[in-house]
Amino acid sequence: MAHSAIDVIRAKRDGGRLTPDQIDWVVDAYTRGEVAEEQMSALAMAILLRGMDAAETARWTAAMVASGGTLDLGELSRPTVDKHSTGGVGDKITLPLTPLVAACGAAVPQLSGRGLGHTGGTLDKLESIPGWRAHLSAERIREQLADVGAVVCAATEDLAPADRRLYALRDVTGTVESVPLIASSIMSKKIAEGVRCLVLDVKCGSGAFMKDPAQARELATALVGIGAANGLRTSALITDMSVPLGNAVGNALEVAESVEVLRGGGPADVVELTVALAREMLALVGLSDVDPAEVLSTGGAYETWERMIRAQGGDVDAPLPVAAHREVVPAPESGVLTSLDAYAVGIAAWRLGAGRSRKEDSVQHAAGVLCRAKPGDEVSAGDPLLELHTDTPEAVPAALEALEGAFSVGSREESAPRRLILEAVR
Repeated sequence: MAHSAIDVIRAKRDGGRLTPDQIDWVVDAYTRGEVAEEQMSALAMAILLRGMDAAETARWTAAMVASGGTLDLGELSRPTVDKHSTGGVGDKITLPLTPLVAACGAAVPQLSGRGLGHTGGTLDKLESIPGWRAHLSAERIREQLADVGAVVCAATEDLAPADRRLYALRDVTGTVESVPLIASSIMSKKIAEGVRCLVLDVKCGSGAFMKDPAQARELATALVGIGAANGLRTSALITDMSVPLGNAVGNALEVAESVEVLRGGGPADVVELTVALAREMLALVGLSDVDPAEVLSTGGAYETWERMIRAQGGDVDAPLPVAAHREVVPAPESGVLTSLDAYAVGIAAWRLGAGRSRKEDSVQHAAGVLCRAKPGDEVSAGDPLLELHTDTPEAVPAALEALEGAFSVGSREESAPRRLILEAVR
């Protein structure tokens, strides 16, 4: 059946439902260059304004998967499962979680990305380890999964190429916020990855893309629905991102904190979320009888971490980069820290050099922010609240500007207890 881009655009512009044939054709034609950038821009805006129902979104996702190859993990003896986070500040969970779930008996292929803006990227974090390499062939990914059970690397070029083109287009056309396009972007890459099960960590709060629980629930429901429609066992946890996760925000700083967790220590919130996501992943693959909390607390996942890093050329014994300049932000008064805004801390870390404004920018691996206190902690006037790390001291004023109004000190009564895991969507 013949189609035209204009007909597809008009159908969605007028509130219509795109047919499976229309979706398959327009995604394929865009990938091949037959549908022009301005035409796909118009369609993306129509989708943003008019939406897509669950069936349309699932078909759009399948069409993006079909635009390239898939990673064949069928010969692995272990069950395969992955985790995806929608991104936040201090969200280093992939680092301890991947070797932990592998140590519990599953195979975890974490095809990850780089940071942009105030949210950090897993590959940037791991590249602070001397020698570690992000790019592996499909064959090497399979070999490492068979041997170690865990791999964190960049996606291969042939996985969901339609998503790569559309992602860049959405970024410059004001259509990033479309829930169907967000959900299909995430899920197309995960389905192409070849895993059988997937757990989603949908962040909610000031440091997340979704600011309120209703938005987060809408996205989580869409993601789980796409997984079910495409034969992928999927569940989601909606988690709080109003406060930075853990104490470290920034590449090498987060690696060091992750190693603490893998050795049986680390911040309580990082441990809590790592274990909760591990339990969810293990339940999906039928390994619920293994207790990830015990494996983590005894350091049982650390050996898998070392093997995973060494397999990708990393030197686990080499010191991590250390910033040339540090500056402390003190508590303005004595009392209890009642708030610490995740978004502001993320912007400060970005301005210090931990993040990038454009995909082609480089990052400072040692830059970032250490949270010396978290909400609920008692502080005295002059105590360090935040510690800024950077190789470019001239960036400090802009980071301090981002932190204006980012925290408050009050009484114990003003400090509300924080719930990290808000709800599950299955």
